[in-house]
Amino acid sequence: MHKIHASQALTGKGWETDVEILVSDDGRIDAIKSQSGTPDTSLDLALPAPTNLHSHTFQRAMAGLTETRGPDPKDSFWTWRWLMYRFLERLTPEHIEKIAALAFAEMLEAGFGAVAEFHYLHHDTDGTPYGDIAELSARIFVAARQTGIGLALLPVLYSYGGCDLRPLAGGQLRFGNDAERYTRLFEAAEKHVADGPGDFGIGVAPHSLRAVDQSGLEAAVALADNEPVHLHLAEQTAEVDEVLAHRGARPTEWLLDNFCVDEHWCLIHATQMTSDETNRLAKTGAVAGLCPITESSLGDGIFNGTEYRTAGGRFGVGSDSNIHIALFEELCTLEYSQRLRDRSRAALASQERSTGRILFDAAAQSGAQAAGRDAGRLAPGQWADIIGLTTDNAWLSDRSGDTTLDSLIFSGRGRDCITDVWSAGRHVVTDGQHVQKESIIRDFKDVVRELGQDI
Repeated sequence: MHKIHASQALTGKGWETDVEILVSDDGRIDAIKSQSGTPDTSLDLALPAPTNLHSHTFQRAMAGLTETRGPDPKDSFWTWRWLMYRFLERLTPEHIEKIAALAFAEMLEAGFGAVAEFHYLHHDTDGTPYGDIAELSARIFVAARQTGIGLALLPVLYSYGGCDLRPLAGGQLRFGNDAERYTRLFEAAEKHVADGPGDFGIGVAPHSLRAVDQSGLEAAVALADNEPVHLHLAEQTAEVDEVLAHRGARPTEWLLDNFCVDEHWCLIHATQMTSDETNRLAKTGAVAGLCPITESSLGDGIFNGTEYRTAGGRFGVGSDSNIHIALFEELCTLEYSQRLRDRSRAALASQERSTGRILFDAAAQSGAQAAGRDAGRLAPGQWADIIGLTTDNAWLSDRSGDTTLDSLIFSGRGRDCITDVWSAGRHVVTDGQHVQKESIIRDFKDVVRELGQDI
């Protein structure tokens, strides 16, 4: 039993002071009570560590490599996508594992306790499966075990190059599976996950309405049973136009008309929705998986957050391309996008709760829902996903309650306040750094040298 004392903590009951959090050997919170005795760890502030609900770890090695303009004066998501495919041609299984380890370590340092890894890189460069069809899923699993982050592995079904069912080509070959081969891949990945810690899980990720047809989507959803289903939805205007042309409806409209979307689903981005689609999605109980830093980087657009939240919609955040892994900045970027669009302030706040409290509660609770993880609250029986922070600094100045969350998110220095992170009871960050940071960075730098700096 690990005993944590916190001067203040955001628990399942709300804000509490001078609490003792008892973490059992199985990684769950055993009890939260008044402080007594000598602690193993003392904290100024304890928060639930949210789940990063959307990540492609291999893209961490692309950070800084796509910021020059190409020959097309209208550089866009689609030119970035072409560069990403070129980058894929260089990656070996060893590269993928070491890049994932760095990304996972950085997520933990940023305050994420777990990650839903939307993993679509499956095969060799020519599309040939490895001897173990889940070889690259296993590399993600190994990196998660090495770093101690909680994992929801989401093997991706990716079958076509567009709604016209054209075959995959180039970098996409590494993604490709039909429904039958995807089932074998999923089952092999499931065996790897079963060998991991008790908090590791698995779900399905039909990539998008461009990359799977209706029968493929049905097969993936059936395979999920009651596990998470993640899908890219309505990210770009060109995607909306393509789906509308081939399926006779906009992406969100088509999905809601043809599938029983419920609390097991997480729809990633959803930046291109009408008001009617926004309200319909909010009523399903599904989570909108928002990635504000990546959506800003790629010029995706702005999620209709104010209307969605007013309609009772659930949302969490993910680091997606991993070019900048920063929990508090994801939340700040989301709020500021709403203010810029509407020329407003405190856009997502309510009369009862501040902006920071609304954002943080959503990230913690909906992130856990999206990953199918018993987390998101500091409460007995939940996985001990905990952020420990110091408040004795110029950014928090020993503030308390919701004002502390506002200061963490909007000061620009929230990350500097993190001292400790636990994932399912694993104490993986101490003194603000991952416990294996030096060796992980050394391995990553070797990968970068091998890959070179040009795409």
